[in-house]
Amino acid sequence: MSDSLTLDNPVITVRPADTEDVPLIFDNISTWAAQGKMLVRPMQNIFENMRDFYVAEIQTDDGPIFAGNGALHILWGDIAEVRGLAVRPDIVTKGIGKKLVEACELEARRIGIPTLFAWTYSVGFFEKCGFKLIDKTKELHPRVWSECLRCPFFVGCNENGVMKRLVGVPVPANLPEPPPTQVPPGIR
Repeated sequence: MSDSLTLDNPVITVRPADTEDVPLIFDNISTWAAQGKMLVRPMQNIFENMRDFYVAEIQTDDGPIFAGNGALHILWGDIAEVRGLAVRPDIVTKGIGKKLVEACELEARRIGIPTLFAWTYSVGFFEKCGFKLIDKTKELHPRVWSECLRCPFFVGCNENGVMKRLVGVPVPANLPEPPPTQVPPGIR
């Protein structure tokens, strides 16, 4: 990745990820994870969940440039997590992260998932996207904790939970209760 890429009024497109994107997604996430700003995702995990990922590109005369990635991961029939959201740190422009979140929301609407959730250190960004900060000790869906069991920061998590209810998307009919899950010590 170059030192810095500044573009005036860039044309940003978002598309589903493909196998050629996985190394770029891995490098992008790893860059932010090394700074303690997101969790590491092993390349195998990105391949296994590739269908969850979207890639943002900036269109240039020389072709598209990888600009960022994000994923929509279904947790249960009524909730999906926006995860792996990262804009390339050497690209100086605005709107890439928002376009990735919009792609996740559009897909959630298409498949009938009424609630989006994210763990984040960037609450202000998600609030601009219509999410609300929640009290993770009281307001989390049980399936969120099931994902947390795999996290190295399961005990002592310092990320913030944000949630967005998608207006006009009903809770699926006949939705079974999710299985019980383990909650981190000291939360409940």
